[in-house]
Amino acid sequence: MRRPQKLDSSATQRGFTLIELMITIVVLGILVGIALPSYQNSVRKSHRTAAQGEMFTIADRMQQYLLTSRAYPADLATLGYSVPADVAERYSCSLTSVDNSGVPSFTISCVPTSAQAADSFSTLTLNNLGAKSPSGEW
Repeated sequence: MRRPQKLDSSATQRGFTLIELMITIVVLGILVGIALPSYQNSVRKSHRTAAQGEMFTIADRMQQYLLTSRAYPADLATLGYSVPADVAERYSCSLTSVDNSGVPSFTISCVPTSAQAADSFSTLTLNNLGAKSPSGEW
């Protein structure tokens, strides 16, 4: 009669132990905890840059309108401009024009909405003189 062979325990074990899996999960959690906020900040900055670009486009059109009409339009609809959907879903843009003593002026404002509201800079503004606010974010 043959005796059963004793199996070597190290040769039959395959896979990961619970400790190894837990360490891997903790390391991944730390990496995500560091990378995710940085990524979200980069996305917010890119959306802010897109809004600023649209504000420059509106300002250019305002200057063209002034040359033909000798006054700035009262709102974006009169200008014949609509903010693109990708900017409009993150920013609410408006236009204010004034005619003080024959000197027309305008201010374009974009207020962050939805997920962009987490942006630390509340309102972007640009006026007819090229003054931008907040100044450190342009």
